[in-house]
Amino acid sequence: MSIVQFVFNNSAVFDISALQSRIESRLALLNQEGNPLRVVRDTLEQYTMLRIEGTIGGKKHQPKSEPVIEAAAAAAAEQIVEGEEERLIRKLLVNTFHYKDLEEAAKIGRYCRQFLNGEEDGRSAAGEYGLDDYLDWGPIDGMKLRAGKISEPLKALLQEGQSLNLPGFITFRLQEYMDELKEVVEYAIDEYVMDQQYQEFISLLQYFVYIQETKTAAAHLVHKEGAEFTILDEHMQPIDTSKMEASFTLEMIEKDISFEDMIVSTLISVSPATIYIHTREPDLPVIRTIMQIFESRATICSYCGICRTKLAGNSDSGSPSPLT
Repeated sequence: MSIVQFVFNNSAVFDISALQSRIESRLALLNQEGNPLRVVRDTLEQYTMLRIEGTIGGKKHQPKSEPVIEAAAAAAAEQIVEGEEERLIRKLLVNTFHYKDLEEAAKIGRYCRQFLNGEEDGRSAAGEYGLDDYLDWGPIDGMKLRAGKISEPLKALLQEGQSLNLPGFITFRLQEYMDELKEVVEYAIDEYVMDQQYQEFISLLQYFVYIQETKTAAAHLVHKEGAEFTILDEHMQPIDTSKMEASFTLEMIEKDISFEDMIVSTLISVSPATIYIHTREPDLPVIRTIMQIFESRATICSYCGICRTKLAGNSDSGSPSPLT
């Protein structure tokens, strides 16, 4: 007779071998305490069973043997989150959101992992979408949090002493978890679509820069800190942006113009052969965007004479006012 028994229809997609390894790893700790426990796998015509057999404290097992049930529930929950979750997300993308292209689905899947597992890009995006309460960022990673939520109902069912069909458990007993996954997939799709639109916009600006004739030899974009930028010409004089015809670019960007949009629009209007970007923060989004748009025409500098004076705040009294 078994202490715990998981059942799988052979038609179901589930990594049974991985689950068996997880259970055996957890049972090894109990075996060290003198409790001989083993996982038995039976493969029949229509289904496969994983059974935990053994004795507890030198006695024949009891159906509610807590250490074994806790180990089995924790292992199964980990397998669902770490081993099966990606497949569940792909299934949602294909069946619910109709993303048939596997490459596109894989890209959206990466966004999902960022949201779910607390990667930095995912954290910032999750905050924008109001997912912080669900994802509950903290010192414990997202996978452990979700596995902890799943292990409790698993443990409750195993304590009843019944065989547990794990794929069926996911489908019929984890509706809240599946709804949360669906919500994350929806937000990931939104993020993916916005990024696609952004890349299309960048490509359009790249084309416009490519066909546009250069109007000046060089321009210097000086970034002191935060949102403080100054644009100088090749003679290190301030560029009079009021005379620039920036209407084309501004219409392409947005009606609510941010300082990043204004910088990009001004540089495109100036149309320099070379842009020297003087900054201590080359990874700022606006600087990465400028590098994308102007490609080989843009160069990042942080240690030249201009950087030492302008970025250190030692510019002379005739320095231009910042572009903000």
